[in-house]
Amino acid sequence: MARRRVGVLISGGGSNLQALIDAAADPAYPAEIVLVVCNRPGAFGLERATRAGIATALIDHTEYPDRESFEAEVDAALRAAECEIVCLAGFMRVFTSGFVEGWRDRMLNIHPSLLPSFKGLHVQRQALEAGVKIAGCTVHLVTPDLDDGPILEQAAVEVRDDDDVASLSARILEQEHRIYPKALAALAGGIRIDGRRVRRVGPG
Repeated sequence: MARRRVGVLISGGGSNLQALIDAAADPAYPAEIVLVVCNRPGAFGLERATRAGIATALIDHTEYPDRESFEAEVDAALRAAECEIVCLAGFMRVFTSGFVEGWRDRMLNIHPSLLPSFKGLHVQRQALEAGVKIAGCTVHLVTPDLDDGPILEQAAVEVRDDDDVASLSARILEQEHRIYPKALAALAGGIRIDGRRVRRVGPG
């Protein structure tokens, strides 16, 4: 079976990108990363992609007059590379509904909380202030609503009494690196969406 072609969008260091690169290095993995798009010059994630022999595109959002024109350039780059799936990996821009609908059920995001709890920014601070005993991370399909959409994978992390934002974030990030490749494999292998529930229909 042909591997699905994936574009990854980043803004920074790209540690989740690296997890996907490592997974896709296995010829049996059902997806291959064919393009990495970054909106910030100098981001280390671009170097990760180059080292892995993956094509890159720097599309600096500050050079565009509005979100729509920036998104049009991103969309054009993804389609020129014949991407079938898009993964957001630390991409710090919010897309318009038009862009999201263009990649409906084919775009993944990873969020450092157990959604639907703690959406938005400063997630670990939210969790610590709420006094929860379990935190974690979620990979979900992207919808026009922020940090929403059907869930493919989640991982739980115990919140320790001595945790601060940094220590909790570090343990959650370890789990992100584990579940993002699993979620991409599931989507590439085939899924069925029943309302908000995702069911696998392929080998992923």
